[in-house]
Amino acid sequence: MPLYHLFVVYLIGTLLVLLPAFGLSKLFVKAGRPASQAWIPFYNTWVMQDISGRPKHWVFWQFIPVVGWFITPGIFIEFAKVFNRFRLREHTMASLFAFAYFPWLANKVEQGEADQTNGKKFSRDHIARFIGSEGVARHKKAGWREWVDAAIFAVVAATLIRIFVFEAYVIPSGSMEKTLLVQDFLFVSKLSYGPRIPNTPLSVPFVHNYMPVINSKSYTTLFELPYIRWFASSPKRGDVVVFNFPEGDTVVHKPQYESFKPYAALVRENGRAAVEANEEFKPVVVHPVDKSDNYIKRCVAVGGDKLEIRKGIVFINDVQQPFPPYSARNYTVNVKPGRMLSEEYLEDLGILVNSTADGASDFNPMQTGYVINLTERERDLLRKSEFVESVEPYLMEQTNPAQFFPFDTLHRYSVDNFGPIYIPKKGVATRLTAENYSVYERAIRVYEHNDFYMKDGKFMLNGQPVTEYTFKMEYYWMMGDNRQGSQDSRFWGFVPEDRIVGKAWMIWFSYDKGPRWKRLFNIVK
Repeated sequence: MPLYHLFVVYLIGTLLVLLPAFGLSKLFVKAGRPASQAWIPFYNTWVMQDISGRPKHWVFWQFIPVVGWFITPGIFIEFAKVFNRFRLREHTMASLFAFAYFPWLANKVEQGEADQTNGKKFSRDHIARFIGSEGVARHKKAGWREWVDAAIFAVVAATLIRIFVFEAYVIPSGSMEKTLLVQDFLFVSKLSYGPRIPNTPLSVPFVHNYMPVINSKSYTTLFELPYIRWFASSPKRGDVVVFNFPEGDTVVHKPQYESFKPYAALVRENGRAAVEANEEFKPVVVHPVDKSDNYIKRCVAVGGDKLEIRKGIVFINDVQQPFPPYSARNYTVNVKPGRMLSEEYLEDLGILVNSTADGASDFNPMQTGYVINLTERERDLLRKSEFVESVEPYLMEQTNPAQFFPFDTLHRYSVDNFGPIYIPKKGVATRLTAENYSVYERAIRVYEHNDFYMKDGKFMLNGQPVTEYTFKMEYYWMMGDNRQGSQDSRFWGFVPEDRIVGKAWMIWFSYDKGPRWKRLFNIVK
């Protein structure tokens, strides 16, 4: 973990315990402690635990990166109790807005003392006053508060697990068939590549980017953290990876657009001026890195690799790569005269036939035969069928510069014929040319936050002419196992390391008109 990451984490932790010091200093005096102790970070929480009679080892938990941010509010709540504060709303204020709450509480204590001096009569049950740990022990918590406190603890614990250990994920589309199917429920390991600290820590737990029902943002960008990943390791070729969609940082917030047709794609197709002037393409929402939509694909190339796709076959550094075990592609199937195929017949042979809600199917009758989406094992089964005359790869060779990365007329790529293209590698200088400008422009400008453009044949980087660029991050090339039915890096380019969420680990549930029992607890390969 880089030292500056630790510095940022501990700076935040220090500010959490230091900002309330103005109010704490007055309360320390009421509890018989010197006001100066409130201004010493972390020693002040030690004193708070001593005053409230709570375990002092909590203070050491504050030094666990990020976890400590959740411990500090708990210490604040326990300290508020020794001043006769037991209501849920006040505990909420103490945990979330301590910098404002404790000065307010100190003023309430002083006001209560003044009222007592002036002989005012009031109930002592709710007056703000120092009651010590003995007074807290005498307080009986309502039954409903026990449930609320338990629920809050569960949410905090689950949030920490979700950040650092694993997260649940559901497959929304058929791009990974037949390795992963629609409505497969996965556990995604955060430990495999190192847990990534959220860029937007102030967000609603267990909600990604939009709130259900009300459809508003589930987070605020008033406080954002830089990209921080602890104990980082890189995805390897062949890993099934969950990541934040790179082009999903800016989207039109409507069901038919979002990441399915991101803002960048609309600009390429229609021109920026036309998109900005069209009310159909509004509202436009800009997401932080960690709040863009999650995608799942297989990593087929890493930084420094040369990738090329020839007739649907992937080559890395000129070496042909094997298909993943359950990877599917389309084949043209011709049958013998008088013979026909059906989905039922294919299933009898042991060939899985899937269809999606949008009408896409693995089985497509054509005028001269069939186009069927098959794994290599299924292809071999079909070739042995007495009904079948031939099974040959179905190639998708249509080129469209506006559709395929890098979206220029110099590189006329297609789904099954793509590249060669070089994947950027961290710390390696890449020579810039007119031919590769469109390949690396977005990575340099957007992902690595530079002012970068080409003018009159020259490359300008942050106001200075350059001939090469050294990348600051690792990059990856991601493709779906359903090679001819996947929106992947062929359509939007590289995935930078700061978008990596985790590694798909295990299918814990699967459903299609009922549980798919055979898929439960399968390890993703």
